[in-house]
Order: sequence, then structure tokens, then C-alpha cells
Amino acid sequence: MLETFEITAKAIADPSRARIVKLLENGELCVCQITTVLGLAVATVSKHLSALKTAGLVQSRRDGKWVYYRLAERDFNAHARGFLTLLAASLDDDPTIAADRRLLVQVNAVPLQVLCDQGRAALDLTSQAPTTCCGASP
Repeated sequence: MLETFEITAKAIADPSRARIVKLLENGELCVCQITTVLGLAVATVSKHLSALKTAGLVQSRRDGKWVYYRLAERDFNAHARGFLTLLAASLDDDPTIAADRRLLVQVNAVPLQVLCDQGRAALDLTSQAPTTCCGASP
């Protein structure tokens, strides 16, 4: 039991992992979406997601080439639900969490294929002023 507690506590103690859990409170996200919000490399985010999954805090599903993560719906260990409940009641007034949530709104506005192909650059494209024929401004 103590070993399981330690694995779960260590997983949630990392700031990037806590940010991921806070993002997932609003529902399932693709790895591309999480990577874009956090501004981290895919390999780094995958490592964090793996630690969260090992701790029983998140679940994943594959849909074609995309992998989606969500908060664990089942208790994979005796401590996961308690840590998720604690985190759900914490950090809502944290500036980093608030910024992540604002960025997630922008990320969700970009088609998933475009986001996965272009990463944060896709956000720059959606924020540019619309143009008319031949690139002239309207």
C-alpha cells in the first residue's frame, strides 16, 4: 500500500503533471492538445502521461493515429481518487492553471489534424487577420 501511495504522490507532485491533470478536468484531450498548451516536447509530455497512467490517475484510448487521455474513471489504486479529489479542489486560482485554460480554448478551436501537424504555429495562423484574394487585407 505504501508503495502505491508513493507512486501516486510522486506522479501528482510534478508541476507539469499537475497541469495536465487540471487540463483533463474539463474532459478528454489528445496528446497534441496537451503538448500545445504546455509548450513541451511530445516525448516529455508522453513521459508525464505515462507516469500519470502508471499511478492510476489517467486513462487513455487510441483513435487511429491519435491517443486521447482523460482522468481515470475507475480506481486503479486505493489512492488515485483521493489525489484527484485534492487536485480538483486546488490550484484554480493559480495564474499558470488559468493561462493553461485560456490557451486550451484557443487550442480547441483548431482542427485536430492541423494542430497535430503544426503545433503552436497553428495558433498563430488562427489569430491572424482574415484576408481576401491575393493576401490583401479586407
